[in-house]
Amino acid sequence: MKNKPNLVVMLTYNDVTVENAYEVFDSCKDLPVQNWGFKNVGLPKDQMKQLVAAMKAAGKTTYLEVVTYDEKSCLEAAHTAIECGFDVLMGTVYYASVHQYLNENHMEYSPFVGKVSGSPSILEGTNEEIIQNARDLMAKGIGAFDILAYRHVVDGEKLAREFCAAIDAKVCIAGSISNFKRIDTMFDIGPWGFTMGSALFTKNFEPEGSFRDNLKAVADYMAAK
Repeated sequence: MKNKPNLVVMLTYNDVTVENAYEVFDSCKDLPVQNWGFKNVGLPKDQMKQLVAAMKAAGKTTYLEVVTYDEKSCLEAAHTAIECGFDVLMGTVYYASVHQYLNENHMEYSPFVGKVSGSPSILEGTNEEIIQNARDLMAKGIGAFDILAYRHVVDGEKLAREFCAAIDAKVCIAGSISNFKRIDTMFDIGPWGFTMGSALFTKNFEPEGSFRDNLKAVADYMAAK
């Protein structure tokens, strides 16, 4: 049986945390959405800590998503994740040093899989290479992946389908789930979950509504499936 995917709400627009992220979260924290996160760019660290604390006080699971590629900046992001009190670090290119540090601090690590580069990010490599990369990382103890499927340079949906069929891990499809049709696709493919950020801010689901109205529309749609 396929998973019923989880929604991870990202308080980000164009890969940057929005300035009013705290207010946006506060207006939505009563909705039945468990997973919340944001990027490591856009807010000063003291505001990041405040936002994580508010999310955890509301009983939410918290995610820091990081789009950096060199080892130094990935390690810095891992330190930020621990310092701010997140539950999960998503993203970064896999580095053993990051993995070890997060293990020592009992934090879940969900790195990118495949060759990720650029800003906005693109994902390169054949489907077979990306799946093999995931298997290699699972052999090192990784049990969760952040896959930028729809940023793939060839066919994102085909990649997502083949990856989820081949990899028995906690797979989160990140980016570009921006309409009800793609939500349907997520239910069909069956990953652990997917992220959504910009589409809520651009009001793709309730054009006349607020961020809350758009999130509620998505949550209601998913609950009814």
